[in-house]
Amino acid sequence: QVQLVESGGGLVQAGGSLRLSCAAPERSFRLSIMGWFRQAPGKEREFVSAISQSGGTTDYADSVKGRFTISRDNAKNTVDLQMNNLRPEDTAVYYCAQRRRAWISVRRPLDYDYWGQGTQVTVSS
Repeated sequence: QVQLVESGGGLVQAGGSLRLSCAAPERSFRLSIMGWFRQAPGKEREFVSAISQSGGTTDYADSVKGRFTISRDNAKNTVDLQMNNLRPEDTAVYYCAQRRRAWISVRRPLDYDYWGQGTQVTVSS
């Protein structure tokens, strides 16, 4: 059982910033694609961003492109999501996910093998 632990969520005003972090077990982290998803009340879980094993390839949902930045530190086994210029529609529970397979499809929840428990992000208008 892999334990992913997210942190950094909170309440912020529109236009503000938050930085989410996800800590993963050392085992297999460097071999894993890491992703961030979010789920708002009454909505399906949606893709936010993903990063390749080396960090050289990233992908973003159109809704966050230019505002969010994903990064990883393979020495610390962490993946971060820097969120700038936050909007009320970014309010959701944010989940970290781990994929131990090749970069073929990274935008669907079923593409990932392990999940964190989620951290709440609330953006007030």
